[in-house]
Amino acid sequence: MKHGKTLRIVLLAYPGMNLIDLSGPLQTFVTASRTALSAGIMEPRPLYEVHVLSSQGGPLLTGAGLTVMTEPLQAFEGQSMDTLIAPGGSIGDTFQADPALVAWIARHAGKARRVCSVCTGAFLLAAAGLLKGKRVTTHWDWALRLQQQYPEITVDPEPIFIRAGDVWTSAGVTAGIDLSLALVEEDYGHKVAIATARQLVMFIKRPGGQSQFSVPLVSQSSENARFAELHAWIASNLKNDLRVENLASRVNMSPRTFARTYVAEQGRTPAKTVEAMRLEAACRALEETDLPLKSIATETGHGEEQNLRRVFQRQLGVSPAQYRSRFSAH
Repeated sequence: MKHGKTLRIVLLAYPGMNLIDLSGPLQTFVTASRTALSAGIMEPRPLYEVHVLSSQGGPLLTGAGLTVMTEPLQAFEGQSMDTLIAPGGSIGDTFQADPALVAWIARHAGKARRVCSVCTGAFLLAAAGLLKGKRVTTHWDWALRLQQQYPEITVDPEPIFIRAGDVWTSAGVTAGIDLSLALVEEDYGHKVAIATARQLVMFIKRPGGQSQFSVPLVSQSSENARFAELHAWIASNLKNDLRVENLASRVNMSPRTFARTYVAEQGRTPAKTVEAMRLEAACRALEETDLPLKSIATETGHGEEQNLRRVFQRQLGVSPAQYRSRFSAH
Protein backbone atom coordinates (compact mmCIF):
# COMPACT_ATOMS: atom_id res chain seq x y z
CA MET A 1 0.00 0.00 0.00
CA LYS A 2 1.38 3.44 -0.93
CA HIS A 3 0.10 6.27 1.24
CA GLY A 4 -0.16 9.83 -0.01
CA LYS A 5 0.53 11.46 3.33
CA THR A 6 2.89 11.16 6.26
CA LEU A 7 1.68 8.45 8.65
CA ARG A 8 1.54 9.35 12.33
CA ILE A 9 2.88 6.71 14.76
CA VAL A 10 2.16 6.90 18.50
CA LEU A 11 4.46 5.00 20.87
CA LEU A 12 3.33 4.75 24.49
CA ALA A 13 5.83 4.97 27.35
CA TYR A 14 5.82 4.31 31.10
CA PRO A 15 8.40 4.04 33.91
CA GLY A 16 10.45 0.84 33.83
CA MET A 17 9.66 -0.01 30.21
CA ASN A 18 12.23 -1.75 28.00
CA LEU A 19 14.30 0.87 26.23
CA ILE A 20 14.72 -1.21 23.08
CA ASP A 21 10.97 -1.90 22.88
CA LEU A 22 10.63 1.85 22.37
CA SER A 23 13.85 2.75 20.57
CA GLY A 24 13.75 -0.22 18.16
CA PRO A 25 10.43 0.72 16.50
CA LEU A 26 11.21 4.43 16.78
CA GLN A 27 14.53 4.04 14.94
CA THR A 28 12.94 1.78 12.33
CA PHE A 29 10.32 4.36 11.33
CA VAL A 30 12.81 7.23 11.36
CA THR A 31 15.29 5.19 9.29
CA ALA A 32 12.56 4.23 6.81
CA SER A 33 11.82 7.91 6.18
CA ARG A 34 15.48 8.82 5.78
CA THR A 35 16.27 5.82 3.58
CA ALA A 36 13.34 6.33 1.24
CA LEU A 37 14.12 10.03 0.89
CA SER A 38 17.85 9.60 0.21
CA ALA A 39 17.30 6.72 -2.20
CA GLY A 40 14.54 8.51 -4.06
CA ILE A 41 12.22 5.56 -3.46
CA MET A 42 9.29 7.75 -2.42
CA GLU A 43 8.26 11.35 -2.92
CA PRO A 44 10.25 13.92 -0.87
CA ARG A 45 8.26 13.79 2.37
CA PRO A 46 8.71 11.95 5.66
CA LEU A 47 7.04 8.57 5.53
CA TYR A 48 6.36 8.70 9.27
CA GLU A 49 5.87 11.20 12.08
CA VAL A 50 6.54 9.57 15.45
CA HIS A 51 5.27 10.70 18.86
CA VAL A 52 6.21 9.21 22.25
CA LEU A 53 3.43 9.69 24.82
CA SER A 54 3.23 8.98 28.54
CA SER A 55 0.63 9.65 31.21
CA GLN A 56 2.25 12.82 32.56
CA GLY A 57 4.72 13.68 29.82
CA GLY A 58 8.24 14.94 30.45
CA PRO A 59 11.30 12.83 31.37
CA LEU A 60 10.67 9.14 32.03
CA LEU A 61 13.14 6.60 33.43
CA THR A 62 13.28 3.34 31.45
CA GLY A 63 14.21 -0.05 32.85
CA ALA A 64 17.69 0.34 31.36
CA GLY A 65 18.30 3.42 33.50
CA LEU A 66 18.18 5.87 30.58
CA THR A 67 15.72 8.77 30.66
CA VAL A 68 13.60 9.54 27.60
CA MET A 69 11.51 12.64 26.90
CA THR A 70 7.80 12.14 26.31
CA GLU A 71 4.71 14.14 25.44
CA PRO A 72 1.71 14.03 27.81
CA LEU A 73 -1.36 12.09 26.74
CA GLN A 74 -3.47 15.21 27.23
CA ALA A 75 -1.50 17.13 24.62
CA PHE A 76 -2.48 14.58 21.99
CA GLU A 77 -6.24 14.80 22.53
CA GLY A 78 -8.09 15.45 19.30
CA GLN A 79 -5.17 14.54 17.07
CA SER A 80 -5.29 11.72 14.54
CA MET A 81 -2.97 8.73 14.40
CA ASP A 82 -2.37 5.92 11.96
CA THR A 83 -0.68 3.38 14.25
CA LEU A 84 -0.67 2.94 18.02
CA ILE A 85 2.15 0.87 19.55
CA ALA A 86 2.37 -0.29 23.18
CA PRO A 87 5.97 -1.28 24.04
CA GLY A 88 6.71 -3.66 26.90
CA GLY A 89 8.91 -4.02 29.93
CA SER A 90 8.43 -4.68 33.61
CA ILE A 91 10.67 -4.15 36.62
CA GLY A 92 9.13 -7.05 38.56
CA ASP A 93 7.70 -10.45 37.74
CA THR A 94 4.16 -9.09 37.52
CA PHE A 95 3.22 -6.59 34.84
CA GLN A 96 1.66 -3.50 36.42
CA ALA A 97 -0.44 -1.80 33.77
CA ASP A 98 -0.64 1.98 34.09
CA PRO A 99 -4.41 2.67 34.56
CA ALA A 100 -4.14 6.00 32.75
CA LEU A 101 -2.51 4.37 29.73
CA VAL A 102 -5.06 1.53 29.70
CA ALA A 103 -7.96 3.99 29.81
CA TRP A 104 -6.39 6.11 27.06
CA ILE A 105 -5.85 3.07 24.85
CA ALA A 106 -9.45 1.95 25.34
CA ARG A 107 -10.73 5.41 24.34
CA HIS A 108 -8.43 6.05 21.38
CA ALA A 109 -7.53 2.68 19.83
CA GLY A 110 -10.60 2.76 17.60
CA LYS A 111 -9.25 5.89 15.91
CA ALA A 112 -6.08 4.11 14.73
CA ARG A 113 -5.83 2.06 11.54
CA ARG A 114 -3.90 -0.57 13.48
CA VAL A 115 -2.87 -1.21 17.08
CA CYS A 116 0.34 -3.04 18.02
CA SER A 117 2.26 -4.29 21.02
CA VAL A 118 5.87 -5.25 21.66
CA CYS A 119 6.69 -7.80 24.36
CA THR A 120 4.58 -7.25 27.51
CA GLY A 121 2.87 -4.33 25.84
CA ALA A 122 0.31 -7.04 25.07
CA PHE A 123 -0.79 -6.75 28.72
CA LEU A 124 -1.74 -3.12 28.06
CA LEU A 125 -3.80 -4.03 25.00
CA ALA A 126 -5.42 -6.94 26.86
CA ALA A 127 -6.30 -4.72 29.83
CA ALA A 128 -7.92 -2.28 27.40
CA GLY A 129 -10.07 -5.12 26.01
CA LEU A 130 -8.50 -5.15 22.55
CA LEU A 131 -7.32 -8.77 22.47
CA LYS A 132 -10.48 -10.71 23.34
CA GLY A 133 -10.92 -13.75 21.11
CA LYS A 134 -7.64 -13.08 19.29
CA ARG A 135 -4.50 -15.17 18.83
CA VAL A 136 -1.57 -13.12 20.10
CA THR A 137 2.06 -13.44 21.12
CA THR A 138 4.44 -11.86 23.60
CA HIS A 139 7.91 -12.56 24.98
CA TRP A 140 8.14 -16.31 25.56
CA ASP A 141 8.93 -15.80 29.25
CA TRP A 142 5.66 -13.92 29.78
CA ALA A 143 3.34 -16.01 27.60
CA LEU A 144 1.96 -18.23 30.38
CA ARG A 145 1.33 -15.27 32.68
CA LEU A 146 -0.51 -13.42 29.91
CA GLN A 147 -2.64 -16.49 29.17
CA GLN A 148 -3.50 -17.05 32.83
CA GLN A 149 -4.41 -13.41 33.43
CA TYR A 150 -6.49 -13.13 30.25
CA PRO A 151 -8.02 -16.57 29.49
CA GLU A 152 -10.28 -15.05 26.83
CA ILE A 153 -7.32 -14.66 24.45
CA THR A 154 -5.12 -17.33 22.84
CA VAL A 155 -1.43 -16.81 23.53
CA ASP A 156 1.05 -18.44 21.14
CA PRO A 157 4.61 -18.13 22.51
CA GLU A 158 6.27 -19.28 19.28
CA PRO A 159 5.99 -16.58 16.54
CA ILE A 160 8.04 -13.41 16.36
CA PHE A 161 4.85 -11.49 15.62
CA ILE A 162 1.21 -12.20 14.84
CA ARG A 163 -1.31 -10.16 12.90
CA ALA A 164 -4.96 -10.59 13.86
CA GLY A 165 -6.89 -8.16 11.68
CA ASP A 166 -5.90 -4.63 12.68
CA VAL A 167 -4.13 -5.83 15.85
CA TRP A 168 -0.46 -6.84 15.71
CA THR A 169 1.42 -8.36 18.67
CA SER A 170 5.10 -9.25 18.80
CA ALA A 171 7.64 -11.04 20.95
CA GLY A 172 10.12 -9.16 23.08
CA VAL A 173 13.28 -7.14 22.67
CA THR A 174 14.49 -7.07 19.02
CA ALA A 175 11.21 -8.57 17.73
CA GLY A 176 9.82 -5.04 17.92
CA ILE A 177 12.11 -4.17 15.01
CA ASP A 178 10.85 -7.17 13.01
CA LEU A 179 7.28 -6.03 13.67
CA SER A 180 8.08 -2.46 12.64
CA LEU A 181 9.72 -3.61 9.41
CA ALA A 182 6.57 -5.61 8.62
CA LEU A 183 4.50 -2.46 9.18
CA VAL A 184 6.80 -0.49 6.87
CA GLU A 185 6.41 -3.21 4.24
CA GLU A 186 2.63 -3.10 4.53
CA ASP A 187 2.68 0.68 4.17
CA TYR A 188 5.30 1.21 1.45
CA GLY A 189 6.28 -2.16 0.03
CA HIS A 190 9.05 -4.73 0.16
CA LYS A 191 11.70 -2.49 -1.42
CA VAL A 192 11.44 0.20 1.27
CA ALA A 193 11.34 -2.39 4.08
CA ILE A 194 14.45 -4.20 2.82
CA ALA A 195 16.33 -0.93 2.29
CA THR A 196 15.44 0.04 5.86
CA ALA A 197 16.58 -3.34 7.20
CA ARG A 198 19.92 -2.92 5.43
CA GLN A 199 20.42 0.53 6.95
CA LEU A 200 19.67 -0.94 10.37
CA VAL A 201 22.30 -3.64 9.64
CA MET A 202 19.76 -6.35 10.33
CA PHE A 203 21.16 -9.84 9.79
CA ILE A 204 17.90 -10.82 8.07
CA LYS A 205 14.38 -9.48 7.84
CA ARG A 206 12.57 -12.19 9.76
CA PRO A 207 9.03 -13.28 8.85
CA GLY A 208 6.43 -13.14 11.61
CA GLY A 209 5.84 -16.87 11.56
CA GLN A 210 9.46 -17.61 12.36
CA SER A 211 9.91 -19.06 15.83
CA GLN A 212 11.23 -16.93 18.70
CA PHE A 213 13.62 -19.82 19.30
CA SER A 214 16.55 -20.90 17.14
CA VAL A 215 16.28 -24.67 16.76
CA PRO A 216 19.94 -25.41 17.66
CA LEU A 217 19.78 -22.99 20.60
CA VAL A 218 16.61 -24.52 22.02
CA SER A 219 18.04 -27.99 21.52
CA GLN A 220 21.12 -27.06 23.55
CA SER A 221 19.30 -25.19 26.33
CA SER A 222 17.81 -28.20 28.09
CA GLU A 223 18.72 -28.48 31.77
CA ASN A 224 20.18 -31.86 30.90
CA ALA A 225 23.02 -31.11 28.48
CA ARG A 226 23.60 -34.74 27.55
CA PHE A 227 22.89 -34.08 23.85
CA ALA A 228 24.30 -30.53 23.56
CA GLU A 229 27.40 -31.61 21.65
CA LEU A 230 25.32 -33.86 19.43
CA HIS A 231 23.02 -30.97 18.52
CA ALA A 232 25.97 -28.74 17.67
CA TRP A 233 27.36 -31.52 15.46
CA ILE A 234 24.00 -32.02 13.72
CA ALA A 235 23.72 -28.30 12.94
CA SER A 236 27.16 -28.42 11.29
CA ASN A 237 26.59 -31.66 9.39
CA LEU A 238 23.08 -31.39 7.98
CA LYS A 239 23.93 -33.13 4.70
CA ASN A 240 25.25 -36.21 6.48
CA ASP A 241 23.24 -39.37 7.07
CA LEU A 242 21.44 -38.41 10.28
CA ARG A 243 19.35 -41.50 10.87
CA VAL A 244 18.84 -42.64 14.45
CA GLU A 245 21.44 -45.40 14.13
CA ASN A 246 24.18 -42.94 13.21
CA LEU A 247 23.21 -40.40 15.84
CA ALA A 248 23.10 -43.10 18.49
CA SER A 249 26.62 -44.23 17.62
CA ARG A 250 27.96 -40.70 18.17
CA VAL A 251 26.75 -40.75 21.77
CA ASN A 252 27.73 -44.38 22.33
CA MET A 253 24.19 -45.62 22.85
CA SER A 254 22.12 -48.32 21.21
CA PRO A 255 19.54 -46.95 18.73
CA ARG A 256 16.62 -48.09 20.88
CA THR A 257 18.01 -46.62 24.12
CA PHE A 258 19.02 -43.41 22.36
CA ALA A 259 15.60 -42.89 20.78
CA ARG A 260 13.76 -43.53 24.05
CA THR A 261 16.11 -41.33 26.12
CA TYR A 262 16.08 -38.53 23.55
CA VAL A 263 12.28 -38.27 23.46
CA ALA A 264 12.10 -38.34 27.26
CA GLU A 265 14.59 -35.46 27.59
CA GLN A 266 13.86 -33.36 24.51
CA GLY A 267 10.13 -33.87 24.08
CA ARG A 268 10.39 -34.89 20.44
CA THR A 269 12.05 -37.53 18.30
CA PRO A 270 15.59 -37.14 16.89
CA ALA A 271 14.06 -37.11 13.41
CA LYS A 272 11.90 -34.09 14.28
CA THR A 273 14.94 -32.19 15.55
CA VAL A 274 16.89 -32.99 12.39
CA GLU A 275 13.96 -31.92 10.20
CA ALA A 276 13.57 -28.63 12.11
CA MET A 277 17.29 -27.83 11.84
CA ARG A 278 17.34 -28.62 8.12
CA LEU A 279 14.27 -26.46 7.50
CA GLU A 280 15.74 -23.56 9.46
CA ALA A 281 19.00 -23.83 7.51
CA ALA A 282 17.12 -23.90 4.19
CA CYS A 283 15.14 -20.81 5.20
CA ARG A 284 18.35 -18.95 6.02
CA ALA A 285 19.87 -19.95 2.68
CA LEU A 286 16.81 -18.74 0.78
CA GLU A 287 16.80 -15.44 2.68
CA GLU A 288 20.52 -14.71 2.52
CA THR A 289 21.88 -16.27 -0.70
CA ASP A 290 21.18 -16.64 -4.41
CA LEU A 291 22.04 -20.34 -4.43
CA PRO A 292 19.81 -22.46 -6.69
CA LEU A 293 17.24 -24.65 -4.96
CA LYS A 294 19.11 -27.80 -5.99
CA SER A 295 22.24 -26.64 -4.12
CA ILE A 296 20.25 -25.60 -1.06
CA ALA A 297 18.51 -28.98 -0.98
CA THR A 298 21.88 -30.75 -1.09
CA GLU A 299 23.64 -28.53 1.47
CA THR A 300 20.81 -28.70 4.00
CA GLY A 301 20.40 -32.46 3.82
CA HIS A 302 17.14 -32.59 1.88
CA GLY A 303 18.80 -34.36 -1.01
CA GLU A 304 16.58 -33.75 -4.02
CA GLU A 305 14.92 -30.44 -4.81
CA GLN A 306 11.50 -32.11 -4.75
CA ASN A 307 12.11 -33.17 -1.13
CA LEU A 308 12.83 -29.56 -0.23
CA ARG A 309 9.57 -28.49 -1.88
CA ARG A 310 7.57 -31.12 -0.01
CA VAL A 311 8.99 -30.06 3.37
CA PHE A 312 8.24 -26.38 2.73
CA GLN A 313 4.67 -27.12 1.64
CA ARG A 314 4.06 -29.35 4.65
CA GLN A 315 5.67 -27.12 7.27
CA LEU A 316 5.17 -23.57 5.93
CA GLY A 317 2.42 -23.89 3.34
CA VAL A 318 4.51 -22.25 0.60
CA SER A 319 7.09 -23.40 -1.95
CA PRO A 320 10.80 -22.54 -1.50
CA ALA A 321 10.52 -20.15 -4.45
CA GLN A 322 7.57 -18.36 -2.87
CA TYR A 323 9.42 -18.14 0.43
CA ARG A 324 12.47 -16.64 -1.30
CA SER A 325 10.44 -14.06 -3.25
CA ARG A 326 8.77 -12.97 -0.01
CA PHE A 327 11.73 -12.85 2.37
CA SER A 328 14.97 -12.63 0.38
CA ALA A 329 17.06 -9.49 0.72
CA HIS A 330 18.50 -10.07 -2.77
